[in-house]
Amino acid sequence: MKPHRRKKLGIILFITAGLSVAVGFTAYALKQNINMFYTPTQVAEGEVGAGQHFRIGGMVKTGTVLDAPDSLKVNFVTTDFVSDVPIQYEGILPDLFREGQGIVAEGEMDAAGVFQASRVLAKHDENFMSPEVKAALDAAGASADNHMPAGTN
Repeated sequence: MKPHRRKKLGIILFITAGLSVAVGFTAYALKQNINMFYTPTQVAEGEVGAGQHFRIGGMVKTGTVLDAPDSLKVNFVTTDFVSDVPIQYEGILPDLFREGQGIVAEGEMDAAGVFQASRVLAKHDENFMSPEVKAALDAAGASADNHMPAGTN
């Protein structure tokens, strides 16, 4: 091989190796910030391990919201009308949070099977449901309209 071709090949290999390392570091950094979305059924089936950070979405099950009188701790259950997942949150809930309404919560499962939420998001008006929650309910064969108490729509 001629010297000038060997030099070009060395430069190409060096650039390729540098780009590969850059792509690898970028992928590693982005992996830390990905929040996967799961339904209560997927969580109940064990698709998520304890300690993994993710989002869960569903409807707040009627009659399950329990406020601690001396702190900001709230326990409630989210459902996709197939499976239920208990959630514990410490903080101020959104104004639109209530039973029978769609929510998305961020956090992780603990060893006891309770979702420890670090953030709770509620829908922004009576006609809106997050696309992830709506798709999850549709996939489960359940409609939010069929399971809501009268007068909550």
